[in-house]
Amino acid sequence: MIVAVPCEAAPNERRVALVPETVARFVKLGVGVHVQRGAGIKAAFPDVLYEKAGATIVPDSGMLAHADVLAGVGRPSDELLALLRKGTTVVGFFNPLGDPGYLKRLAARGLTVLAVESIPRITRAQPMDALSSQSNIAGYKAVLLAASSLPRFFPMLTTAAGTIPPAKVFVIGAGVAGLQAIATARRLGAVVSGYDARPAVKEQVQSLGASFVEFDIGEAEGTGGYAKQLTEDQLARQQRAMADTIAKNDVVITTAAVPGRPAPILITQEAVAGMQPGSVIVDLAAETGGNCVLTKPGETIVSDNGVTIIGTLNLAATMPYDASRLYSRNLFALLSSFVKDGALVLDPADEIVKGACVVRDGTVLVGGNP
Repeated sequence: MIVAVPCEAAPNERRVALVPETVARFVKLGVGVHVQRGAGIKAAFPDVLYEKAGATIVPDSGMLAHADVLAGVGRPSDELLALLRKGTTVVGFFNPLGDPGYLKRLAARGLTVLAVESIPRITRAQPMDALSSQSNIAGYKAVLLAASSLPRFFPMLTTAAGTIPPAKVFVIGAGVAGLQAIATARRLGAVVSGYDARPAVKEQVQSLGASFVEFDIGEAEGTGGYAKQLTEDQLARQQRAMADTIAKNDVVITTAAVPGRPAPILITQEAVAGMQPGSVIVDLAAETGGNCVLTKPGETIVSDNGVTIIGTLNLAATMPYDASRLYSRNLFALLSSFVKDGALVLDPADEIVKGACVVRDGTVLVGGNP
């Protein structure tokens, strides 16, 4: 069995699917690993480290076409897909709920596709949870971006010239990214509050030293621990209630997303207008349109009243070394679980396979928990 690691096709993607430490673990299992030359260089993993770990360095993507498994972070290039043999297993982030048309193209090629964002959230799958490992990094980096853009200190400082009060940070969404953002902002000394439509996360927010903001909008928790799509009435009530809280904070970090749907608009133009000049919004939902109505995905803008709105995409890729290490461990946990006698054997009845396998035998499947 050969696992191949290509150079990532997306222009701003700096992560690599497997790092040398994980390559060595695959080699111990008797699995061959072929790495395209330069695949890890942007993540600070030069080819020589892969060779020391037991990988074979191949000069171009065409040499990966004979692999049994193609391990990537994002979608492989169209050129590489065209070379893959029928029955090859491709693993990575594929946005299966948001782009079913792409899955049909993969099915037409006769590929088997494991979408890591569709791995079910069960105890056995925790080491495989790439969505969480990368969201963790995004939540951390969001606070650093906010701190570097905010024209004031995060912590309270007592100086000879007087005391400077701490910054106030409001985090919307208490999933993995939101909780990491809360923890990081607290470490930097800010006064932090958090909100989530799911009341069940209140204790998690408070355990990190933040206060939990509550708005009465009704039931909003869906399956798999995710928030569900709100009704128009719920969303309107949420927007109105949230505007006053937003105005009282120096930094707002938004993380609210519903799998397979555009991000809900939580911060209206009126809410932005109510913020003080110099305030910062970091919109982690920019990938799916943004939680702020003024967010421009991939850009940083300043509103008419001086609020900086950061819509940077793929924040995990801005910290590629550790993001790659965590993701690589996720892939090893996933793939090694199904290696039998030197081959990848995906049991259709296995709960993890049922969730993650979104294309098989030329058919687009309905995955489990996204």
